[in-house]
Parts: sequence; structure tokens; C-alpha cells
Amino acid sequence: MATYDGLFDTLGLRDWCDGGASDGPMSMADLLAKTQGDDKAGATSLRELPFPSLDALHDACGAIPQSRDLTSGLEAGFLGIRDALRVVVDPLTQPLSWALEGMLNVMTGTPWWIMVPILMLITWAVSRSWKIVGFVALVIAGLAFVDHYEVAMQTLAIIFVCAFICVLIGVPIGIAMSRSDRLQNIVTPILDMLQTLPPFVYLIPLIFLFSVTEPKLYGIAVILYAIVPVVRLTNLGIRLVDPDVIEAADAFGMTKRQKLFGVQIPLALPNIMAGVNQTIMMSLAMVVIASMVSAPGLGILVLRGIRNLELGTGLVAGLGIVVLAIALDRVTKASLARIDASQAKR
Repeated sequence: MATYDGLFDTLGLRDWCDGGASDGPMSMADLLAKTQGDDKAGATSLRELPFPSLDALHDACGAIPQSRDLTSGLEAGFLGIRDALRVVVDPLTQPLSWALEGMLNVMTGTPWWIMVPILMLITWAVSRSWKIVGFVALVIAGLAFVDHYEVAMQTLAIIFVCAFICVLIGVPIGIAMSRSDRLQNIVTPILDMLQTLPPFVYLIPLIFLFSVTEPKLYGIAVILYAIVPVVRLTNLGIRLVDPDVIEAADAFGMTKRQKLFGVQIPLALPNIMAGVNQTIMMSLAMVVIASMVSAPGLGILVLRGIRNLELGTGLVAGLGIVVLAIALDRVTKASLARIDASQAKR
């Protein structure tokens, strides 16, 4: 006799429970309970009382589904709509695969003596600091010295594409949230879910939805994981613009579009750039995890070190990820410092 049998008997639901029970053979626990008597089987101390979970209630009432029925039903429901989702999602996400493949081909196919100077020029254009340029050159030279140049370029290619798309999508969403409290209340729980969901969980539905060989599989996972900071900080930055400045813009007769691009975005740019910095860091973290679903780069070497217990391979690749993250962080922070300095002069 199950613990909660009396509950269903008291509620008068025994017929419903017995009607939903399976006609299979009685379990050994039920046979023992029946032979030992209902009084002894039903006596359960308060300390041993199980929580009324689905499995515990199913033992007393077969009409109540078990936990495995819930998970299998969720899986069956997702597989049932998978083909319809593919029809809609595949064309929308195919440009992401093309962008990732193109950037990977460019950064790995271009000779190092051309690609490295290009990266140095980009670093100088963003930071205007020879120290940062020298540091980035030192990082790339160190990775190339241990034969990790190609995988480092693969990691950078994925970060460049995914971070760019995060900014391209996230900044307009943040602007729209700053203009509407209702939209902010709708989007904030979604951002909370994306920010707190474990990284591995992003990969589960995507594996069933796309082929493992498609770059958009790991691209979508990186974007979903990394887009949250730029959306939040764009919204926060525009909302923190001084109301007196907005009032002065209104007094000059500026339209909403003029206020946005001439006043709000320039003043919110430090917050937006801080969001871009965090998005790049989170992209790098997710690229390593996405190596489990064929994402190329340094994460592959870390994964190989874990799977094959190759301590040296895993440590060297892990240190490569660390120095790459430091270099990206220094470049974005130098850009943020330039923006802060230019605004202070105004």
C-alpha cells in the first residue's frame, strides 16, 4: 500500500485512480504490502514521509503520470514540431553559417604575414595605444610559437562574427526597451532566463534542430548566451541619460530620431561599450563549450585534453584562451577609455 493511498480514498478518487492504473503485474512492493497487512504497510513515520512528487503520487494513483512521462512527453512534443521549426528557422539562420564559414576561411586562409598586420591595424584604430598593439602582437606571436596560430584564428573568427551579430541585434533591442516600459517588462524575464540558463542547456535543443556539421549550431548558441550584456547595458545607458539634457534637446525642437542619435546614444556609449566588452568575453567562454558540437578553435584542444587525459595539451590551450581573453579585454577597455576621455573634454 502506497503512502498517499488514504488521500485519494478520502477524496473519493479511487475509481479514477484504478481506472488509470495499468493492468500489468503487481510489483514486489505491493505484494509484500498486501501480505503484511494494510495497517503495517500504511504506517509511515513523519520523518519517512516522502514529498508528494509525481512518482510518489503515482504509486498511490496510477492515473497520475510519472516524472519520466513528463520528460518523454516534452521530448515527443519537441520532436513533433521539429520539422516545422526547421522550415522556418533554417532559411533565417543560413546566413549565419555563411558568415562563420567565410570568416573562418578568411582568417585561416590568409597568410600570417598579412593577417597579423591587419589585426595590429585594427587594434591601433580601436585603442590608439602602442602598448596595446604590442601586447596583442606578443599574444599572437606566443600562440604561433606553440603552433596554436590556426586554432587561435578560428576562435577569433567565431568571436568576431558572433559578437558583431550580438551588437547588431542587441543594441536596437536595448534602445527599444529604453523607450517602452512595457517592452522592458516583457524582455527582462527572457534576458534573465538566457543569463541564468547553464551553457550546456543551450546546446540540447539545437542539436536536435540542426546538423552537428552546420556552423549555425554553435553560432546560435554563442549568440544567445552572449547577447544579454549588450542589451541590458544599452537599455540602462540610455535610461541613465540626464533628464535635463533631454529637456534641453526638446527645447531646441529636436525630433526623437535626432535626440537618439545626437544625444542619447553618444552619452550612453560608455555603457554600450561596456556591454560589448562583456559580450565578447561571454562569446569566448561559450566558444570553448561549443567545441563539444564541432566548434573549431582552441576549445577543441581543451576538449581533447579532457577526453584523452592529455594534461599538457589541455593546459597550453587553456592558457592560450586566457591570454586571448586578456588581449580582447584590453582592446575593448582601451576603446572605452578613449570614449570616456572624449566625452570628458566636451
